[in-house]
Formats: sequence, C-alpha cells, structure tokens
Amino acid sequence: MRHCILIIALTLFLKCNLIQTFNPSTLITGINPEDALLNFTGLARKYGHPAEIYHVETQDGYILELYHLPGTGRKPILLMHGFLDSSDTWILRGKDSLGISLADNGYDVWLGNTRGNRYSSSHISLDPQKNPEYWMYSIHELGYYDLPAIIDEVLLRTGAQSLTAIGHSQGNTIFYILGSTRPEYNAKINLLIALSPICFMHNTSPPVSTYLKLAPKLAKIARRMGIYDLLRYDGPENKFIRKICSQPIIGYAVCARLFIFPLIGFDPTELEYEFYEVLIHHLPAGTSWMNYEHFGQIGMSKRFARYDYGIKGNVIKYNSTIPPLYELSNVTMPIALLGGRNDPLSTLEDVDLLKDHLPNYVEYLVNPRLQFNHGDSVWGKNMKDYLFRYIYSTLEWYDIYP
Repeated sequence: MRHCILIIALTLFLKCNLIQTFNPSTLITGINPEDALLNFTGLARKYGHPAEIYHVETQDGYILELYHLPGTGRKPILLMHGFLDSSDTWILRGKDSLGISLADNGYDVWLGNTRGNRYSSSHISLDPQKNPEYWMYSIHELGYYDLPAIIDEVLLRTGAQSLTAIGHSQGNTIFYILGSTRPEYNAKINLLIALSPICFMHNTSPPVSTYLKLAPKLAKIARRMGIYDLLRYDGPENKFIRKICSQPIIGYAVCARLFIFPLIGFDPTELEYEFYEVLIHHLPAGTSWMNYEHFGQIGMSKRFARYDYGIKGNVIKYNSTIPPLYELSNVTMPIALLGGRNDPLSTLEDVDLLKDHLPNYVEYLVNPRLQFNHGDSVWGKNMKDYLFRYIYSTLEWYDIYP
C-alpha cells in the first residue's frame, strides 16, 4: 500500500497548488555525471555516432522524433523503448549499451520514440500542455499509428523492403498490436527480438499486481482532477521527483530500492548507484494515464484486448459490450523471445503463455543469469557479457549482418 500512496502523492497531489510553492533550490543537488545532463543527440555524439533526426507524422497527427545512427548494414535495425521510457534507454551505458554496440559493429541503427515522451511531444494541432485530447491514447494507438509510421519512414529512408526490430517491454507489445490489427506489416519485419516481452500479465504479484489493479481507479481520479499526462518529462511533478531521487545516497535508497527494484526485480549489481544517477535524469520520460490504465485492464481482465471504454463506450466504439481481443494468430512476423527469472513485470509464466499464442515464435530463451530482471535488458552494467552474445547470434542466424 505504501507504493500506491507514494504514487498518488507524487503524480496527482503535486498538480495541486502546493507544487507552486516548491522551491527546488532548497534541496541539495549532487554532482551528476555528464551523461545525466545530455539528451539523445548529445549522448550519441559523445559515443562516436552523431545522430540524424527525422520527424514522423502519424495518421492521427502526432509528430514523433526518430533517430538514425548510420551504418553499413544491408538491413536496418529499429529499437523501440518501453513504458515511460524513450530512445535514451538504448545508449545510456555508452559503449556498453546495445544501441552504441550495434552502431560500433556497423549496423544501421534506428531508434524510435512513441507519442507523449520527451522527444515526441508535438502534434499538428494539439498542445500537450493545453489540450487534454492530446493525451487520449493508450498502447493501442502506439501500435496502430505510431509504430507503422516509424516503420514506413525507416523503409522509405533506407530503400529496404523490411527491417529487423529489437523491443524492450512495451516496445514489444506494440508489435503484437500492429501485427494483429494491420497484418500487412508482418511482412515488413524480418525478425523481432523481444527483450522482457510484455503481453499477458496474468501471473504478476505485488507490488506489480497492485499497480495494475489500481490503474483504472487512479486514472479515474486523475481525470476528475483534470490530469491526463502521466509523468510528462517537463512536468512539475516529474521535476520534483527527479530532484528528490537525485539526492546523494538517499535518493538511491528511497527511489531505487523502494520503487524501481520492486517493479523490475532486485539487482543492484547491474543497476549500481553511479549509473542510477544518470538514469534518474532520463526516466520517466512521460506517457498518458490512459496508457497506464490500458495495461491495468489487460492485467486484471486477463485478456489481451483493446482499451475498455465501459459498456456504453464499447458499444459505440466496437459494437460490443466488451473490447475485442487482439488476434495474436495474425502476428506472423518471426519473433525471438528472451525472458528472465527475476522479472516481476514479464514473468516466465506469462512469456510461456505468449509463446503458446504466437504462430511464428522462432526462439525462446530464458537468460541463464538468475538475477536477470526487467531492466537488465537495457540498463545492465554487464549486459555485454550475459546478453549481447544472444542478440548477435540471433541476428547472425537470420543472416542479419552489418
């Protein structure tokens, strides 16, 4: 229950007038590593791969920022981030991160950002700070609109007929939504390597299951308060959280040990204090309350289905009292699944369930490292030793070379 109380305090209450009296200068500010203050282009340049920037417009008017680390690869590789995250996640470890490692090895690397995060906060007509309509999206729109727009842009720019994808967490879920609702896109994916894949959430336990259970209730409270964005990167509550969580020593003790580890799995060896100081300035990157609510609906209903608008809303939207299931039998793209024993968000039981529903899973690997958790796929200190070899061998098996 303490997690729920703290979430409400840090994301809802901080929207009240009390936040207006908060003075960040009253907090002690530690000396942060340089990478904490660099954005994606700054990080990419620092680690030897100046990024090309593209702006992609979705069918429903959102403008997404897409990055390119040019390489010599015959087939482009697209990296898609997880929930409340951004493209930063793939390069935060510098030379030891997957994005930079792929670029160093000559792969043609593309990194997407979904709507609402720090790099994709524009729209052709809606202002995210003034128009609540901007935030009326869930994971469905990320898969149905954002991902195909990004894929089409990559293929247009490269002249390739298809691409290879690597996703983390939600970054895989959107491919399942895309493949089921727009099956023609399956042919545009050579291979999806799904790290810590999220789809079914039947077998979570507290505190993850508690967050899922409370999602609809908290989202309803937020809407009544006129709050539609969840931890917007430049929002006052996110700035407050970063100030608290970046306090020397105590920030790690409170934020990492009480919030991050209970959600992703305890593994302080791989998410050490020095890297945490960098991570906390890049995450959370922002999303919508509706997106969080959709995950909660999936977890509590035990149905991988579209967003539930309520009986009346469902009848209007779907001509049905309940939201339709995503037909995973339509997801025919080749998918390699990689899970971990210490992952409370993407449990092995749920990955097994996903495997049984996918018509074309080509590999299922449980990482042999017992402590491998949800974050080690992208932030692990030594992932180059216990993760990269599986990724590169899978790429080579499918004749995907730089």
